[in-house]
Amino acid sequence: MSSDPASLAEIASCVSGYDADALPVAQAREFIARLVPRVQAVERAPLRSALGRVLAHDLISAIDVPAQDNAAMDGYALRGSELAASGDTVLRIAGRGLAGVPFTGTPGAGECVRIMTGAMMPAGLDTVVPQEFVRVDGERVTLPAGAVRAGDNRRRTGEDLARGEAALSAGRLLRPADLGLLASLGHAEVAVRRRLRVAFFSTGDELRSVGEPLAPGCVYDSNRYTLWSMLQRLGVEAIDMGVVRDDPAALEAAFRNASACADAVITSGGVSVGEADHTKRIMKSLGEVLFWKLAIRPGRPMAIGRIGDAILFGLPGNPVAVMVSFYAFVREALLAMSGAAPMPLPMLRAASARPIRKKPGRTEFQRGIVTRAGEGWQVELTGAQGSGILRSMSIANGLVVLAHERGDVAAGEPVDVLPFDGLI
Repeated sequence: MSSDPASLAEIASCVSGYDADALPVAQAREFIARLVPRVQAVERAPLRSALGRVLAHDLISAIDVPAQDNAAMDGYALRGSELAASGDTVLRIAGRGLAGVPFTGTPGAGECVRIMTGAMMPAGLDTVVPQEFVRVDGERVTLPAGAVRAGDNRRRTGEDLARGEAALSAGRLLRPADLGLLASLGHAEVAVRRRLRVAFFSTGDELRSVGEPLAPGCVYDSNRYTLWSMLQRLGVEAIDMGVVRDDPAALEAAFRNASACADAVITSGGVSVGEADHTKRIMKSLGEVLFWKLAIRPGRPMAIGRIGDAILFGLPGNPVAVMVSFYAFVREALLAMSGAAPMPLPMLRAASARPIRKKPGRTEFQRGIVTRAGEGWQVELTGAQGSGILRSMSIANGLVVLAHERGDVAAGEPVDVLPFDGLI
């Protein structure tokens, strides 16, 4: 982490159009991108513990993959130069090559070798004809004209990856295929960035943890469960610090403990206008914090800044607003802090099943259900879009993203949709 970071005011001065009282999504994201530091510590992880970790260095292949020319099909290896220009080609079978048990001889003129997928190509042979294209009569094979062309069905040395080539780039969030690639190169472990540590807690006297009795006017805290789940998808070390009441001493202790043990702190609740100001006051007293009114729906209020060496994300308290704010601002920031290369969320285009009312001047994230419609996609809103209706997120399979400058949407008009599959 940087030892001499820019102040929040200095960062704000670099963001064109910065206005904390009406901050567009794009400017908020730019501010956060300038704010967050990167984890520098590197450790080595066994392959089976590396899924979802961030690759620390470019990984250069020390070998060719494949190591030798080999057969891409079960069939017969031959010289492409011996294929007849017209009529049948007749060859004698000189032997057999298997994956791991290659044919070691040197076939003569007019000879071929029975070969299996993955077997090393015999010396001098450069083409494989699939077994279903030939007629076998004892030790002879007959190929009809045009069955193959010279060079067909041969995997060349280094075709997948050449010695000295970058196999994976630093900053990659390692996926299952990447682990297989690393294994194919003979790596039992890999250098990765230290896991980002993220502490989170909810604030509010009305909140109760699951399992506690509900007093009149109280609700169960759902935000910690959605936050924990979203953090799990990012491969960070999530530290659940529970529910903190609206009490100055309790809040101060929570913020101090969280910032001491984590790289980032996420809170839900206590940042809206009109709420008890203990949370905001404690945030300001312990660090450098800004309070934003974002041009976004849902999730207008947000706090951003530093407490100690930790980055603070103060999210609103309504359940849907917490999830939308996380994906609009926090997810990408945490990945950047982890050292991961930028990974914008994928969008698809879908026709709106019905008209959607929208005011220009804010970005809206509305819950929708996406279905196939002919060769394209169609999306219909889930109904009421209140920021406290968590069930609307549960029944939706995507967020309809309506851009800052956009107005009303007509039925059939295309809109951007952020699909939930693999995200939430």
